[in-house]
Amino acid sequence: MSEQPTQEHKGAAFRALHAGEAFVIPNPWDAGSARVLEALGFRALATTSSGFAFTLGRPDGGATIAEVVEHVRALTARTTLPLSVDLEDGHDDPAAALARIARAGAVGGSIEDFDRERQVLYPLPEAEARLSAAVAAADELDFPFTLTARAENHIRGNPDLDDTIARLQAYERVGADVLYAPGLRDVAEIQAVCAAVSRPVNVLARPDLTVAAIAQAGARRISLGGGLAWVAAQAMTDAATRLRDTGEFTFASGPQIDGW
Repeated sequence: MSEQPTQEHKGAAFRALHAGEAFVIPNPWDAGSARVLEALGFRALATTSSGFAFTLGRPDGGATIAEVVEHVRALTARTTLPLSVDLEDGHDDPAAALARIARAGAVGGSIEDFDRERQVLYPLPEAEARLSAAVAAADELDFPFTLTARAENHIRGNPDLDDTIARLQAYERVGADVLYAPGLRDVAEIQAVCAAVSRPVNVLARPDLTVAAIAQAGARRISLGGGLAWVAAQAMTDAATRLRDTGEFTFASGPQIDGW
């Protein structure tokens, strides 16, 4: 691994990515997968709450903020890339959570508007207030921090595009740097969101869309959520199942990863 750039440098580099062409920000689930993604040439990384919780043997949402902070330290210690962190709903205190991951090395983070404890969307005024506190915390940092606001409608059983857009517009007014509505279903919905706001839009990858199609619809950033973590878990499951059923070790050829 090359010498670590400063947090100021990583924060500025991450901010600059959002001003250029659309880019993919993949989601490692541990330090090893982060190193692989860096070796493959990706320019920034984002954590995955579901993938990280899986490494702890828990469902999505099962990691504590203290565990997330240690996860951030592990990833930023082993890669030189800018890291954005999935803070879920802010772990009870979005401003404090943001400050903690920033001290651990992150230069970006996302806050969602879904109350994990009550399993409901936050009313918009409450969501705005929580995001506003996070914006204020980001503004107090001495390096550029890119804050993403997430509107969770589409993955929480309420695919109301008009409400999603209204929420994202509110979050833009509050001061979010990037806007994100995971679960947008097609190019038309992506286009509608991108046309309705002026900040960069992150889109969650879909198996039926390409990077080019999402970029042409107006998105600036494309993330994978827990997708890579579940691909790895499925590959492990398939190999272990073959071993159990056949007694053969045909999968055990060792790592073949460039740059490892």
